[in-house]
Amino acid sequence: MTENRTVRPLIDGFGRTIRYLRVSVTDRCDLRCRYCMAEHMTFLPREKIATLEELAVITERFIARGVRKVRLSGGEPLVRRDVMMLAERIGRHVGTALDELTMTTNGTRLRQYAPELAAAGIRRLNVSLDTRDAERFRFVTRHGDVAQVLDGIAAAREAGLAVKINMVALKGINDDEIAAMLDWCVAEGHDLTLIETMPLGAIDEDRTDRFLPLTPVKEMLEGRFVLERDANGTGGPARYWRVNGSATRLGLISPLTANFCDGCNRVRLTTEGRLYTCLGHDDQRDLRQALRDGGVEALDAAIEDALLTKPRRHDFRIERDAAPAVARHMSVTGG
Repeated sequence: MTENRTVRPLIDGFGRTIRYLRVSVTDRCDLRCRYCMAEHMTFLPREKIATLEELAVITERFIARGVRKVRLSGGEPLVRRDVMMLAERIGRHVGTALDELTMTTNGTRLRQYAPELAAAGIRRLNVSLDTRDAERFRFVTRHGDVAQVLDGIAAAREAGLAVKINMVALKGINDDEIAAMLDWCVAEGHDLTLIETMPLGAIDEDRTDRFLPLTPVKEMLEGRFVLERDANGTGGPARYWRVNGSATRLGLISPLTANFCDGCNRVRLTTEGRLYTCLGHDDQRDLRQALRDGGVEALDAAIEDALLTKPRRHDFRIERDAAPAVARHMSVTGG
């Protein structure tokens, strides 16, 4: 780990302690989900991407300053060459300075990587899966094969990894499949988190056509399942309910209908080495450049400066023909 020294804890201007770092290791993905990306994306040129060593050094500095949970994300993190080197390095801190290392993935490469992820110290994965129907999956992702993802989930289970399914609720696409997805998760022993679509980056459709508020979805599910509120969170923005009679938890991430910002303990490091303190704002600090220019001392100063500008809340809203809340896509900042 980078040199440890006495420093102030990671507290923002509103008194929130930062314990959770999400690291986007790449903005690239092998799928093109309609609510996330345009069909023809322009990705960052390779010369702008931080090295895995730089991402490791910055991440380890956050760990030294009190971050207890790290999530690797993207884009699709497993498309980045040698990403396991980063996972293994950060995973060494699990059980001592770090409580948990996790990953969000689309599951397409889990058959190959699941054993290595488990060996690196990862015990839990979030897998993005909006539908188990093959035709719908191809439509949402533009070309994906759901059988490949389901096989990847099976491989994760075989490797001893717990799986949480992330399902973006999409009106007119998968709204009739949400209850069935929860049934399947209960049967398979997975948790399920439902997510409202977020206005991040320009896409080829109007998000209002697909926006599905989760309040009526929860009411629908309560007619099918006995849901008991579970106050134990995972450090993220979801509110949780236990599905009675099972080990499955249902999470709801509702950035538009139930703002989750008051208890925000998260910041995000992009594949360029830029720190965003809020998913819904453009303020950022170039930590890679600070590290290159002045080492750990300059890195600490840049982190502290960024935390002072962390906003109280995001400004997400869904309105027809409205511009996205921020121009960057979710794959840039990381999920």
